[in-house]
Amino acid sequence: MSGVLRRWHASALLRRAAPRTLRGRLSLVALVTATLLMLVLTVAFNSVAGHRLQHQADDELRTRAAAVATTIDTSGPTVRVLETSHDDLLDADVWIYSGRQLLEAPPASGSLTRIADALASRGGQRCVTADVRGPLRLCSYPISGGATVVTALDLSPYRSSADTLLLGSLALDAVMLACTYVLTRLAVGRALRPVRTMTDQAGQWSAVASGERFGSMRHPAELARLGASLDAILDRIRTLLRHERQLTGELSHELRTPLSRIIAELDWWRARPRTADQTDASHQVIAEAAESMRTICDTLLADACDGTLTAPGTAQMLSTLRRPAEVLCVPGELTVTVDGPSLVAGVPPSLLERIVSPLLANACRYARSTVAVRVHRTPDGVGVDVVDDGPGVPPAFAGLLFEPGRRADPADGHGGAGLGLPLARRLARSAGGEVTHDAGHTPGARFVVTLPAG
Repeated sequence: MSGVLRRWHASALLRRAAPRTLRGRLSLVALVTATLLMLVLTVAFNSVAGHRLQHQADDELRTRAAAVATTIDTSGPTVRVLETSHDDLLDADVWIYSGRQLLEAPPASGSLTRIADALASRGGQRCVTADVRGPLRLCSYPISGGATVVTALDLSPYRSSADTLLLGSLALDAVMLACTYVLTRLAVGRALRPVRTMTDQAGQWSAVASGERFGSMRHPAELARLGASLDAILDRIRTLLRHERQLTGELSHELRTPLSRIIAELDWWRARPRTADQTDASHQVIAEAAESMRTICDTLLADACDGTLTAPGTAQMLSTLRRPAEVLCVPGELTVTVDGPSLVAGVPPSLLERIVSPLLANACRYARSTVAVRVHRTPDGVGVDVVDDGPGVPPAFAGLLFEPGRRADPADGHGGAGLGLPLARRLARSAGGEVTHDAGHTPGARFVVTLPAG
């Protein structure tokens, strides 16, 4: 159990020690990678340098042995060492053997002589490193006539050179690693600067619902997909902000009229004493205004919360239009015709019903005898004509027909909050279509819905 806790604490410490920024993590990865590479290169370089220094030492020993061999006479029955000038320099750390018999050795050689004896007795050209009074290299070199020369060389200068190379390579590694870390942080920071700029711009653009987009700017290829994703998010935010503003405006506009009626009735009722009948009439007006406000809120909030606007799909025009027609119109009053083969709209069936239903409801409400719905193809998609033989739209009201909360005659005996036609136009436009009124059609009213083809 204690081992598990120790491992957990160790992993927790590693997680806390790990950099939290992307630049720090990438810099750490680059530093670790460079450290491993430098370590391998340093070991390989110093290994090669050590072998090279040892090879140089062996070459020097071989050269000295060749020089000593020139002073040995093997032409007679016995091996003789010829005396030459400067023998002290030439005989330093040199052993001469005839077979296994030691002929000459440096003074006070001690334990080195035993090592030289072992090399000479084994025969052939051999080298060994011994640590006697410091690091020494001993090599045996046989010559003709059965003689053997063993030479020794102090390796301290070579070891010092190797240590200097090691320290120099470690210092160079430290400098290279520091430069690698600093340059990596600078390079990664510079590479991530567009991401930071894009993030700041996205926050600013989303706050003000700007029309600026990342797709119109030059970015590295690696950031193109990020820019496209941010553009899609900004488009969604802009759409949501537009819908929010529109919903707020419609709510404030629609609620103003019934709220004014309520305030006016209350002011009138408080102005002077009223009879019971007058009080009941005021209560009735207030109740109707409150019910109208509730209907307005329910309608607009239901439209705002509905996800139909963003749902893909297609709708068969004839079968989709027959469902609301059977509900809204009296049997035998409505006729639906389709010009040409079966037409398909590029919107979901539920959205098509919500666009056409307010038009059908008005047509069936005000028609004297007949309502005709005609589905036809248009140059840009499909169209729906809703025609009735009622009184039509008053010319003075034609310009206010699609404004929320407006009704031509609020006292015509028909209910409604004046939201059907504005809502139908807004839904059609959200799908790339339009709802228009044909002011030149008489008698009655004619509304035209155009939608993209499926």
